[in-house]
Amino acid sequence: MLKLENQICFMVYAAAREITKQYRPLLEELDVTYPQYLALLVLWEKNELSVKELGEKLYLDSGTLTPMLKRMEAHKLIIRQRSKQDERSVIVSLTEKGESLRGKAACIPGALLENMNIYGPELDQLKKTLGKVLNSIQEGD
Repeated sequence: MLKLENQICFMVYAAAREITKQYRPLLEELDVTYPQYLALLVLWEKNELSVKELGEKLYLDSGTLTPMLKRMEAHKLIIRQRSKQDERSVIVSLTEKGESLRGKAACIPGALLENMNIYGPELDQLKKTLGKVLNSIQEGD
């Protein structure tokens, strides 16, 4: 059991690192990091969310999320404002610049899949399995 090749956590870790490495040249054109890209993906779907909601969707705590959002705001990709309904809540929304990156990013998922050479049912099964693992871990917390 104590062989590296038997550790599922290592396979997930190594795959995640390699996939993130594949994103790097694609994201350089947008001048965003991989975590910033993930935040943009969520905001392109919802346009505005509280910091708490964004953190939940990205599985990031506020200690990690807040500095990233500050950098995104400095690059004029997002705006952070106190909620009018609840002053304790901070709302994150896209700027025009942040929204404009959506068109430039449209080719990224396809390019990444082409590099990974995984399609159709195999890709669907991988997503389903990883989703199940993630949900099981979250329910255990």
